[in-house]
Amino acid sequence: MLKPVVAIAAFILFVILTNAAAQTSDKTVKVGVLTDMSSTYADLSGKGSVLAAKMAVEDFGSKVLGNPIELVSGDHQQKADVAASLAREWYERQGVDVIVDLPNSGIALAVQNIAKNLGRISIISSGSADVATNKECSPTGAMWTYDNYSSGRVLTSEVKPGSTWFFLTVDSVGGTLLQKSAESFIQAAQGKVVGTVRFPSNAADMSSFLLKAQASKAQYIAMAGAGTDTVKLVHQAREFGVTDGGQKLVGLVVFLTDLKAMGLDDAQGLTYSTGFFPNQSPEALAWSKRFQARNNGAMPNDSQAGVYSAVLHYLKAVQAANSKDAKTVMARMREMPVNDMFARNGKLREDGRMVHDMYLVQVKKPSESSNPWDLLQLVRVVPGDQAFRPLSKSECPLLSQNK
Repeated sequence: MLKPVVAIAAFILFVILTNAAAQTSDKTVKVGVLTDMSSTYADLSGKGSVLAAKMAVEDFGSKVLGNPIELVSGDHQQKADVAASLAREWYERQGVDVIVDLPNSGIALAVQNIAKNLGRISIISSGSADVATNKECSPTGAMWTYDNYSSGRVLTSEVKPGSTWFFLTVDSVGGTLLQKSAESFIQAAQGKVVGTVRFPSNAADMSSFLLKAQASKAQYIAMAGAGTDTVKLVHQAREFGVTDGGQKLVGLVVFLTDLKAMGLDDAQGLTYSTGFFPNQSPEALAWSKRFQARNNGAMPNDSQAGVYSAVLHYLKAVQAANSKDAKTVMARMREMPVNDMFARNGKLREDGRMVHDMYLVQVKKPSESSNPWDLLQLVRVVPGDQAFRPLSKSECPLLSQNK
């Protein structure tokens, strides 16, 4: 008689434990960092972005909704199919609640669309395609650090009428959108684009493209690319004397890690736009030094700082909402101002754009630098409401739905 009783008791205990485990799993928040660990954008995102996310989790307290926060990371290898497969695996089978970083605009858009269809959250920090918050905006998508609109707006904020420009543009979705945005601001300021050449990402030899830019005699050579592509362009521009005649290099997307790879001898005078740099505030510098101590001596760039800020704000919203439901959390993220070392009174809009101040900076001369990471001087601050696309010019379908 005891055997049936024991069996029933064991079954009841199994059900209780199984349900308890399921409830714990349902409440466990899982953050995924989908990044480039091995290709063009590995230095500007990669392991540094994973570290930034880890620091955000630790600074939040490592627990939310009563359970430890889990962090996973993966390398998309600059391949859209790999990124899509990983995103689906994480969302559908591993229970990941939010995916962050997403360098490469085509990949970022693909993952945002997957997240939208599955009712999960995606936050772009390293991608630049602002179509993600415009025509292809998502109720569960956000764009945190910069975009092609702000890059063009900030970089061309001091364009003089009659100035001439030549574009060196990477042959990608992101490169095309970066150039298109910058061109519109140049033309609005009565500047003139005198030529364009497109180059394949990861090309070893940039000389033929640079010589065309030099031959154009344009006052400004605008680089619409990122990562190692930009590093090669700057190195080879100096090597071939492209800037010796007075032409000025400007970068639409440049990262602090790029400057270290270039060196001040080659990078000096380069002007670019950024959403973050260590010396922007005492809080930013203090956090950057903490990051540096855990990142083999390397300071963070803006996309990595953006990952930290995005993850921390997401966790704050989960806590405030007492839920990890995507739409509930997104509503809280929009309600709460973003206040951290990255932004002051930042605002996540209905279209998914996080609005914050942007900075126009210039690379210092070697003689002006006081330490190995003292690389930049501030040219001007562009307030967020001027740096990013105004809602009045947005084509985001969510805006008309919410009226």
